[in-house]
Amino acid sequence: MMLLTTEEISALKLSFGFSVCAATIGTIGSIALGFFLSRSRIRGKWIIESVANLPLVLPPVVTGYILLVLLAPSGPIGKILEGLGFKIIFTPYAAIVAAAVVSFPLALRTIKLSFDSINNEIEKTARTLGASKTSVFFEITLPLAKNGIIAGWLLAFARSLGEFGATIMIAGNIAGRTQTIPLAIFSKATQPGGIDQSWRLVVLSIIISCIAIAFGEIIGKGKFPKLRKNPEKNKDERDINFYTGKERLVGKNG
Repeated sequence: MMLLTTEEISALKLSFGFSVCAATIGTIGSIALGFFLSRSRIRGKWIIESVANLPLVLPPVVTGYILLVLLAPSGPIGKILEGLGFKIIFTPYAAIVAAAVVSFPLALRTIKLSFDSINNEIEKTARTLGASKTSVFFEITLPLAKNGIIAGWLLAFARSLGEFGATIMIAGNIAGRTQTIPLAIFSKATQPGGIDQSWRLVVLSIIISCIAIAFGEIIGKGKFPKLRKNPEKNKDERDINFYTGKERLVGKNG
């Protein structure tokens, strides 16, 4: 059995807690922005999407540098927080923020695709039947997109587990406080003989990430019911309950 040291257990707990918080925050933001990007027809929408996806292509250290500039006590956001008596830099909150920002694009892309896969004729028909926009969103759109939302959360969680560059920039590497699994591995690997001591955390990281990604892929492949715009004659059609998102097959004679 693979036994972990107290330091490794602490890093594992912090990584898991930070990743859950970061993935949840990122998923909530991704639902709002993903729905807007999927349904909006405004010009320049691609600019918003490009900016939101920047952490996906930027080196994590660059993302961390930008966050450091913004959240430091002398930064624009940091000054406001400092005035409220709230500090983020080099605290556990900083680790959550770093992981949330870096993993956000993965959740956004997956959730937006799930919204895109829903035929908006379903939503339009529900509106004509008297349902409010809020009811349509919470009772139809979200249930139909739930597979994508769960998959997005799992991918963001897996990415948060492996976050290193941005985290060390704004949260530091404080054992028992901000030291996550990647930071603990880095600390051990830079010590004499540390590479041989860090294999347990490496194996744990691989196992947890593989499980999260596998579940994300499995759930993300779920099919989303669609309303056929031009159903062919003499073939079964899908009858959608517009208030539950459920469907049943109806023969050509009803």
